[in-house]
Amino acid sequence: MKADHYNYATVSQALADLKSRGYVDEFDFKDDYLFCDRKGIQFNPLELKITEVYRFEGASDPEDSSVVYAIESASGLKGLIVDAYGMYADEKKSAFINSLKMAD
Repeated sequence: MKADHYNYATVSQALADLKSRGYVDEFDFKDDYLFCDRKGIQFNPLELKITEVYRFEGASDPEDSSVVYAIESASGLKGLIVDAYGMYADEKKSAFINSLKMAD
């Protein structure tokens, strides 16, 4: 995981910088798959790896707690997905993301 070199104060800063570094697609979790709607492609966990992770804690509101994942597919597609954590997390989505391999 290559998160060591980047520190972001907000989710929006992380998303903007990651997009500038090539993570231009957005992933969405549906029916036990991650989808890239823009390209009409669905992925199972074996086709994806997490390359960077950034966790944000809401200073005043627990609903603001989220994690930004930079993900790359086996075919080279690079995109992002944001997940909540704690009591607001979607259990199935979190389980799917947790099943992905981490990049070396």
